[in-house]
Amino acid sequence: MSASPVRSETEIIAEPVANSHPERSEGSMQLAVAAQVPLEKPSSEKSTLSWTSAFGRACGVLLDTIVRWLALSRINPNVLTFMGLVVNTWAAILFGSATALTQRRLFFYAGLVIIGSGFFDLVDGQVARATNRVTRFGAFFDSVIDRYSDASQFFGLLVFYARGDRFFYLVLTAYCMISAIMVSYTRARAESLIGSCRVGFMERPERLVLVILGALFNRMAPVLWIIAVLSTLTVIHRMRYTWTRTQDPPLTAKTGHAV
Repeated sequence: MSASPVRSETEIIAEPVANSHPERSEGSMQLAVAAQVPLEKPSSEKSTLSWTSAFGRACGVLLDTIVRWLALSRINPNVLTFMGLVVNTWAAILFGSATALTQRRLFFYAGLVIIGSGFFDLVDGQVARATNRVTRFGAFFDSVIDRYSDASQFFGLLVFYARGDRFFYLVLTAYCMISAIMVSYTRARAESLIGSCRVGFMERPERLVLVILGALFNRMAPVLWIIAVLSTLTVIHRMRYTWTRTQDPPLTAKTGHAV
């Protein structure tokens, strides 16, 4: 009886485990199993990933369920967008109604209301896609309502500082309102010229997070400073970026005339 050819360790490991062989040693069987079973992550990391992924999946399922329910109700996505403005106006009323004694409590409530308004920002676009109502006007309407929502929050703070005779922060809040609008305007105007202008940091999501943190933790003054400075830098960055892009020579000058 001829001896079986000697196989390399790589061939032994690559052989499927289910294929039993009389000449396979116990060590090669263990190597094969080890090659097919992935290494487990540490228990702490695995538990953390499992918890966060499960939470993310649960939130995704809940959001999808809400979107399906809203889609079945045939509600117009623009109505959901407008509801976001209504909720933000409620937060502005809470800001404006606060006094020195009630500031911490009413600002905290306003922060929670602004968090709730984010729900409408999440679902309006998804409902539009689910009901096949995605339109260019819908995108335009969403952008306009977002500007009013931003302005309403700062307007509430303007009323608060005006009632408290805090002139400096009244001016600072007014500047934040103007700079927030200019961040959006410079992008819209630039994209009409160069196609895309997404440079800069202080856009609407970052601004909302800062306002929420300032409201929840009653630290609105430093938040206004951060928004004022970073919004100004974002506007300057977009102006410079647009200037750079508009200095490029025309395409025909680069490539020449087509033959």
